[in-house]
Amino acid sequence: MDIQQRMRDILKAESDALQNIPVSDQYERAVELIVEHVKRRGGKLVTSGMGKCGQIAMNIATTFSSTGIPAVWLHPSEAQHGDLGVLQPDDVMLLLSNSGKTSEIVALVDLAHNLYPGIPMIVITGNESSPLASLADVTLSTGGAPEVCPLGLTPTTSTTMMTVIGDVLVVTVMEATGFSRQDYARRHHGGYLGSAARGEVKIQGK
Repeated sequence: MDIQQRMRDILKAESDALQNIPVSDQYERAVELIVEHVKRRGGKLVTSGMGKCGQIAMNIATTFSSTGIPAVWLHPSEAQHGDLGVLQPDDVMLLLSNSGKTSEIVALVDLAHNLYPGIPMIVITGNESSPLASLADVTLSTGGAPEVCPLGLTPTTSTTMMTVIGDVLVVTVMEATGFSRQDYARRHHGGYLGSAARGEVKIQGK
């Protein structure tokens, strides 16, 4: 196997997939929901996903929290055993499922709506015709590009696209709320980023 050539092939496939993520007004709606529910109403963002999608959802939650949007990650299975209690009426949910059919996530929507019927749902999925997408207030499509895994099974391309969509949401919400370096410094005290936010060291790459 020519590893270097495979690397080029994989990089091109994932780059092409990113370039083909559908851009739509659903992003404006997602930003509006997050700003309205978290910044104006005092709620929080609750993210969830199962397996690899869950890991991406957790990363999105921690990134939002560091940029002025209180966010938590909710394990979809643990939600059925009491953790659903983290939800409050003014929250907004961000749910990740590549297939849009993940049973634990679909069940979580029903559980959340039973608790708070009006809680809005933002969904990131590779299947706009899925059961989960049909339950969403906002659907952000990855475009459904095939995985670069040779079996076509392991979450690879799909998780890359979900991560980037999460970055888009974080950055556009930061811009919509006017989040500043001073705001960042008050939330991130330690390490290199804390020092950079306070202007004590130069930001790498700039």
